[in-house]
Amino acid sequence: MTAPLELREFLCFAVYATGHAFNRVYQPLLKELDLTYSQFIAMILLWEQDAQTVGELGRKLALQSNTLTPMLKRLETLGYIKRARDKADERQVCINLTDTGRKLRTRASEVIRCVRTATNLQDRKMKELLADLGALRQALEGYASG
Repeated sequence: MTAPLELREFLCFAVYATGHAFNRVYQPLLKELDLTYSQFIAMILLWEQDAQTVGELGRKLALQSNTLTPMLKRLETLGYIKRARDKADERQVCINLTDTGRKLRTRASEVIRCVRTATNLQDRKMKELLADLGALRQALEGYASG
């Protein structure tokens, strides 16, 4: 079988174009919070579990520290987080939510609700897509590293 040469048949392009469509939905919603999407998902991880190291956040977000550090500095400037060296291991920088950062979660819930509505997906289909995309990502990462 020959590889498809029509763009509409490229799975990677479908994912790429869908990512752009998500960005067009997220952008005006996040603008009201003065956050970029990357900053938003970092905050999501901190709302899930406060007091994480830069390294932990980087692994979960699949971001290098040279990308993550400026983003965290911006979140600190906004007053949402506080960065501090770990007393037990000075090489580690720990990220903690501020009260302002914790309170932002309520406003962020509205963003998530709006995006979920925009997808027009039922719960079951959403879970299936998440599982399928997770499996696809693992297969691609396994292939790239193998």
